[in-house]
Amino acid sequence: MPASLLSRRSALRLALAGSFACGVHGASWVLTRRPGRPRLATFAADVTVPLGHGMMGGAWVAKSIADPLEARGFVLRDGDLTVVFVSVDWCEIRNEAYARWQTVLAAAAGTTPERVLISTIHQHDTPVADLGAERILRARHLAGSVCDPEFHEQAVQRVGRAVAESMRRMQPVNALGTGAARVTGVASNRRYRMPDGSIQFDRMSATRNAFAIAGEEGLIDPWLRTLSFWHGDEELAAVSFYAVHPMSYYGQGEVSADFPGLARRRRQEETPRSFQIYSSGCSGNLTAGKYNTGARENRPVLADRLYQGLRAAAAATRKIGWSTLRFRSVPLPLEPRSSPGFTREDLEHTLEVEKRPFQQCLAAMGLSWRQRTETGRPINIPCVTLGPARLLVLPGEAYIEYQLAAQRLQPDAFVCVAGYGDGATGYIPTEQHWAEHDTNLADWCWVAPGSEARLRSALEKVLR
Repeated sequence: MPASLLSRRSALRLALAGSFACGVHGASWVLTRRPGRPRLATFAADVTVPLGHGMMGGAWVAKSIADPLEARGFVLRDGDLTVVFVSVDWCEIRNEAYARWQTVLAAAAGTTPERVLISTIHQHDTPVADLGAERILRARHLAGSVCDPEFHEQAVQRVGRAVAESMRRMQPVNALGTGAARVTGVASNRRYRMPDGSIQFDRMSATRNAFAIAGEEGLIDPWLRTLSFWHGDEELAAVSFYAVHPMSYYGQGEVSADFPGLARRRRQEETPRSFQIYSSGCSGNLTAGKYNTGARENRPVLADRLYQGLRAAAAATRKIGWSTLRFRSVPLPLEPRSSPGFTREDLEHTLEVEKRPFQQCLAAMGLSWRQRTETGRPINIPCVTLGPARLLVLPGEAYIEYQLAAQRLQPDAFVCVAGYGDGATGYIPTEQHWAEHDTNLADWCWVAPGSEARLRSALEKVLR
């Protein structure tokens, strides 16, 4: 590189230090920090729904509490840059509700909403939060209910108070840890091939279908990745990422964090001085179906397999010195789905004639997403850079192909992908899945074909 060009680039970097650079029309922006002492705070709050609350967006209601739901996260501050990451034992947080979480947690941490990264683990025996959809249902006096806005605000404020309290006990950080381990006997792809060569997509979270069980595991990411924060020889916190739908059995009204919650709590008991966080990766088309019949005794079996992965990733951890904290975010403009049943007119008609509460909820969530897109407020793809590590949050039920694509874009980096960010999109399949008529896309997918190219473009921008 010519010396003159190198010097100009160096001068530009110095001029931008501690500031932000905006791309054309806000296409992307980068924030870097002024030098400071990196510090970490961890927080947790109970977000268990009350009995009678809707589960999985109103598909059924909570009848009992099998185990509590938690929001667990960290605040990382380095100089003038503060980022928040939180993983929530809820099914989804969508649209206005997602923005509310960002606003409240940002105020508690002393940062801006776009620097608050929220991911749900996506257990089905937990709630969906979509305030706009609930308003639509209530305005029409319908039986369906996605969520209770009063409970939602109480939960958000409880998490906000936990964040504010954690800021009083921030600890210095001087090293990172990166560790990975294979998890076996948990994840499988919904897609599998029958003996006659035909393609099926019906391998759900649990199955007794002999062909689905015998079929190939399919495209998955077998690696559980753990990013840890250290001060000297003491591990302060560990954040683990693994891609699979996190259900063993569900739908009977038992509120539960399911097998990831059991594994995380077991690991926390084992490491009381290190705060444990778990996040689902891009799991839209991954389930435990090949390895799970839905029998109740399978839950602790799956939990143990995941726990063994957590332990193995910790054992494989390599520590590195602290490096500059950076934050980058790019917008992801997605179009609402307009196939039959998903147009505004179709969704409105569904609300007029539909008597089944859950179908009302699905239509209301579709309208809530349409209203959001009409405001021009895009979903954002955030990325936190910590030396060789990258932490991304992708929206909705992004398919595993996008997680693997992110890793390929940074082959020399330790790329950790959290799925289930803003859940407004529902499934984000690839064009291949549309072409193969993925049967899971009959509902819970509110984005139009063509979203793959947009998401892949956003990944390239945020990572390169």
